[in-house]
Amino acid sequence: MDKNSIRAKMRTDRDLFVSRTRREIAVPQAFLDRLEHGLTVASYVPMGGEADPSPLARAAVEAGCEIVLPHVAGAKPPLRFLAWDTEAALVAGPFGLHQPAETAGERAPDIILTPLVAFDAALNRLGQGAGHYDRAFVAFPQAWRIGVAWSMQQVDSLPADSWDVPLHAIATEQHWITR
Repeated sequence: MDKNSIRAKMRTDRDLFVSRTRREIAVPQAFLDRLEHGLTVASYVPMGGEADPSPLARAAVEAGCEIVLPHVAGAKPPLRFLAWDTEAALVAGPFGLHQPAETAGERAPDIILTPLVAFDAALNRLGQGAGHYDRAFVAFPQAWRIGVAWSMQQVDSLPADSWDVPLHAIATEQHWITR
């Protein structure tokens, strides 16, 4: 199957899974062990059936980390990570995103929590298709890349292009997956 076919199937399967279950992403000890006061953790506001990274973000805040959220200006401009106070209102962005105001301070993330449509055991990630996160992974190569997904989003294998950047780990409601 090509990437667009996998995306369509997995979005449908994910939406069905989410409609039938109430689960929360687990916060593994390996994630907690990595957190340090002062680190910058990029989270995101889930859309549709995306897994909610809130449990991981809460753990980061409790450890003294700063939370940033992605800011998207359109299909081509690079993803920026902007400071976000958990009490601050978010603004509407392109593609139905909720994001910090453009005037918020830009930060370099130490950890990037990333949404995805599908993943495989090699920690390849299939995103929405615009390449925002793959470009962000290249821009911040030192950042620890963690996919946040439902366990049912795992597939046997994904086609990987030269620009696809694999993850370091994946957090689901059931497992913590690493290489």
